[in-house]
Order: sequence, then C-alpha cells, then structure tokens
Amino acid sequence: VTLVHFCNVLRNTSSMETANSEKVHLRHVETDVLIPKMMREKAKELCDEKVQAFNHCCKESGFFMVFKCREENAALKECLTLHYKDPAFFEQCKQEYIREKLEFERTGIPTKSRKQKLPTSM
Repeated sequence: VTLVHFCNVLRNTSSMETANSEKVHLRHVETDVLIPKMMREKAKELCDEKVQAFNHCCKESGFFMVFKCREENAALKECLTLHYKDPAFFEQCKQEYIREKLEFERTGIPTKSRKQKLPTSM
C-alpha cells in the first residue's frame, strides 16, 4: 500500500462522510434542541477562562454576587453569545452531531458509552 493510495482512501472516506451527512435528515428536536445543547457545551469549553472567572467571583461574593460580578458576567455572556451566533460554529456542531448519529446508527452504542474506558481486567 503506497502513501498515495492511503491518502486517496482517506479522501474518499471523508468525502463519503460528508455526502452521508448531507443526506441525513435532522428532526426539529435535533436542530432546535440537541445541536444547540452541544453548542452550549462546546462554547463553555471555549470560554473556560471567563467561566472560571465568573465562578470564582460568585464564590467570593456570596449574596452580593449580583452586584459584584457584573463585569465577569458581561464578559462571559459576550464570549458565549459570540459562539452561539456564529453560523460556522453551528455548522461545525451540526456536522459533529451527524457523525455521532451515524456512528450510533452503525454501532448501536451511544457516544457517551463509546468515550468511557472499558475495564481491562476483572
């Protein structure tokens, strides 16, 4: 097997995945609930620094967090909103959702179960 052959196989596989993902029909609940949920989770990861700053402020301020953490809250909201309104980010999450959906249909194993490590011995 040559490197060129291997690259062609990879290219064909990724183009088949793209073709499959374009053919997949998404239900209303997937486009309006599940994909936005994935977007929120990923946006929180991307805005981790601001999430941590807001959490720290809230823990330090206690009851007065509403007043004392406005700046951190505004920065966090701005970061999250930037991702929520980005069409490319939505498309990226949609493609990831479709890949997970196709993998589930192929294997019958949910993504969360696949990502967990299996015990090596009993």
